[in-house]
Amino acid sequence: MDSLLPIAARAGALLKARGETIAVAESSSGGLVSAALLAVPGASAYFLGGTVVYTRAAREGLLGIPTAALKGAAPASEQMAALLAEGARSRLGTTWALGEAGATGPTGNRYGHAAGHGVFAVAGPVAKTLTIETGSPDRVANMRAFGRELLQLLVAALEAAPQSRSPSDGAKLL
Repeated sequence: MDSLLPIAARAGALLKARGETIAVAESSSGGLVSAALLAVPGASAYFLGGTVVYTRAAREGLLGIPTAALKGAAPASEQMAALLAEGARSRLGTTWALGEAGATGPTGNRYGHAAGHGVFAVAGPVAKTLTIETGSPDRVANMRAFGRELLQLLVAALEAAPQSRSPSDGAKLL
């Protein structure tokens, strides 16, 4: 978790400065991303909620993503991660959301992906996706690697997004 905190602090600072909010839908990282974002002092200014959607039932019940909506998305794909992110964003009405899925190990998943296969997505004013292969069967190390990659992807999206105007500029925040 300690390796995630500096990245989460950067993401939190950017979110607070922009006056924007985030939700998280994690699977294989098991809540590490949410925990890292919440460890930043002042997280209540930007963090609206997170969920671990480890099963189909959780995806449907917590994010409102029916199994039929998953038909077009291959399991543990960037498209799946994007669906998770959009589901979290829609459910909580946030500016940004994160989605993550994969195979942490020690073996691969039932879809044929090796341990260390992770897919990540950021939904928001800038959308980003990423796939990594760590090549490691170490479950805990992969969970940390997945959390780190997802937080880094968030920071990259935040830094690439145009700055929201404040309400005093006569514009509504995103």
